[in-house]
Amino acid sequence: MIVLGIETSCDETAAAVVDGGRKVLASIVASQDDVHAPYGGVVPELASRRHLEVLVPVVRRALETAGMGLDDVDGFAVTHGPGLVGSLLIGCSAAKAIAYARRRPLVAVNHLEGHIYAAFLEGEPPAHPFLALVVSGGHTALYLAREPRRYECVGQTRDDAAASASRAAPPSSGSRAPAIPAPSPSRPPT
Repeated sequence: MIVLGIETSCDETAAAVVDGGRKVLASIVASQDDVHAPYGGVVPELASRRHLEVLVPVVRRALETAGMGLDDVDGFAVTHGPGLVGSLLIGCSAAKAIAYARRRPLVAVNHLEGHIYAAFLEGEPPAHPFLALVVSGGHTALYLAREPRRYECVGQTRDDAAASASRAAPPSSGSRAPAIPAPSPSRPPT
């Protein structure tokens, strides 16, 4: 099954084409760093306006990179929250319109859950139970994923210190950190 995913929860516009739920055929991200840099942080209205400008070109490029057109897509996925309301509205409206026009299914994806399960894209997925560190904007949390689609927050920060630190770090070699196995039932997290 070929799925086109759209993500506009904050200040990046992204589209990805995924085959079979695991193989990423294309992933295109349009940054808004240049738009928000003069203000020292994300300006929600400017983020929404930029999504309007770049969403269609980002989707087109993702499809082109995957060597496909909209007729090849079996279904659509879109981030529905949490995030900036105006930004989410742009992505959700576009995804709904495309899915409706193409008579294809549409799945709403929780932004934080998407981060947790991104570890399942390509490569060897982590075995349940596992711990997932989610560092995304104002959300920095540690989740215990006990079984598929069952997870709970076991710790979080009150600010985005971890996200700020990750943005300040030099670019990595492109490798992902492995998932950390969850503690055994005899030793629950403290």
